[in-house]
Amino acid sequence: MKSDKELANRPKGLEGLLWVMDRLREPGGCPWDRKQTLQTLKTYVIEEAYEVVGAIEEHDIAGLKEELGDLLLQVVFQSRIAKENGWFTMDDVIQGITEKLIFRHPHVFGDLHLDTAEEVLERWEGFKKKEGKTLLQGVPKALPALLMAYRVSEKVAHKGFDWESVDQVMDKLDEEVAELHESIEHQDGRAAEEMGDVFFTLVNLARFLHIDPEASLKQMVRRFIRRFTAMEQQAEQQGRALEDMTLRELDKLWEQAKAEDV
Repeated sequence: MKSDKELANRPKGLEGLLWVMDRLREPGGCPWDRKQTLQTLKTYVIEEAYEVVGAIEEHDIAGLKEELGDLLLQVVFQSRIAKENGWFTMDDVIQGITEKLIFRHPHVFGDLHLDTAEEVLERWEGFKKKEGKTLLQGVPKALPALLMAYRVSEKVAHKGFDWESVDQVMDKLDEEVAELHESIEHQDGRAAEEMGDVFFTLVNLARFLHIDPEASLKQMVRRFIRRFTAMEQQAEQQGRALEDMTLRELDKLWEQAKAEDV
């Protein structure tokens, strides 16, 4: 047990967070924290990242501060485990990203002159190529499928592998939907593959229209949840359960929920 004096005299800022993590992981620390591994923590990294995004989307500044702290904790936690195994330390992590940022920004820290964000992105891809990465190796494999598709389509389009107009993308979408319909009709076992083609084409369409597909779909799902919840409330007011209603009655409730959802 640490004394009140020791707690009061603990380091501040990042050093203070590292101090707390050291205490949690050392003998006599927290049994749960001492039990964790890189594998057990990986889901928390994803969850905390989504919590950060959620706070940004909700314009929750106080929540954003808290969620960024939770995300930082995951970096500190995994760095501590790496240190225990002799792989690297938190200082190594910070030094590594610092050097990478300086190396990839010669227009800020060197003599190179770049005027636009597009020029910076082109230069960034050039650095990745020098590091031995192909164009699409830079897309993290653990990304959610929708975001991964968007990033892939962005990168190949930047190299000229793209349609010339929205109409061409729409034509491609019609083609992919027709192939999906044919696969379903013939039960040829390719429906999942054809569905993937439809999704990927929709992502490209979103990119052409400057729409974030992830945000667009999330807005739609939230809208659906609001309206379906309203349906449940309407049915409850009538003393009925949705599952006991006919499809025609459900459609009527749905249209009413849509009309009231402004």
